[in-house]
Amino acid sequence: MLPTLNGRIQTRIFLLAIVGGIWTLIISPVLPGLGGAGIGEIYRMTFTVLVTTIVLGIGWELIYHFIQQFRWEKDWPTLFGLITVLNEGALVWLLLRLGIVPGLPDGVPLPAFLILFATTWIIVWIIANGPMRVPFIHWRFRGGRLV
Repeated sequence: MLPTLNGRIQTRIFLLAIVGGIWTLIISPVLPGLGGAGIGEIYRMTFTVLVTTIVLGIGWELIYHFIQQFRWEKDWPTLFGLITVLNEGALVWLLLRLGIVPGLPDGVPLPAFLILFATTWIIVWIIANGPMRVPFIHWRFRGGRLV
């Protein structure tokens, strides 16, 4: 399958919203450095990070699509999808530190951010490259589009 731009965007939004949302619900209460905050504030912080990742991810997909046009097969190896956690995570962290992301009362502690972002990314990457193909049989034949 060669994912289309539309398919990659749909898959990213779906996986981050559903899989990432469930994971964020589970992991948020046990993240380090958030002990003084109430559970509502913790969830507000972590879901703000998740939504920021989704919104910025659409922009990243446009950049990735442009870069892929210079490759022979117009795609890149699966491992590249995993290591993009570095540049995407760095941008989200930078925006959080600069206070550009609305909805965050205080900053998110770095250990909490790293654990949340990295584990969510790995889980979403694993689901996209394996189990996603089971419930969405035609997903890979439609260029990654879900709708």
